Amino acid sequence: MADFTPITTQEEFDAAIKDRLTRDREAQAKKTAEKYADYDDLKAKTEEYEKQIADYTEKLKGIEEKDKKIAELESSVKKYETSALRTRIAHETGLDYSLASRLTGETEDDIRADAKSLSEAIGKMKTSAAPAKSTEPAGAAGKSNAGYQALLSSLKS
Repeated sequence: MADFTPITTQEEFDAAIKDRLTRDREAQAKKTAEKYADYDDLKAKTEEYEKQIADYTEKLKGIEEKDKKIAELESSVKKYETSALRTRIAHETGLDYSLASRLTGETEDDIRADAKSLSEAIGKMKTSAAPAKSTEPAGAAGKSNAGYQALLSSLKS
């Protein structure tokens, strides 16, 4: 140990550890190169996957639009089927076709029950008697009818 000389300057220290630093840097560079050796391959695969994702996203948008259109068409078909069912039930129960749109219900039984109750209500209204006498005031009816009677008599002659 008598040959040991202490390092007193930065240059002496740098010279003493230069080989060690060089070996350490080379080892680190080698590890880094090994670690990222497949970087280019991974980058190419990533780019391809991103292209595929973009393609699938576009296809998905198209599918979503078609699904939306199908839902709209199914809704329209259901409306037409319900309308046809109401018309058929109105015909079967003897209701006027203009009243078919007034029938309510989600199922055939519900619509049929509503048609039956509406038919009964209309039947009661038809059988009710007309008023026994005119509900118009006597003075107003006479004045307005006088002009019509004069016109009618002039047409007859």
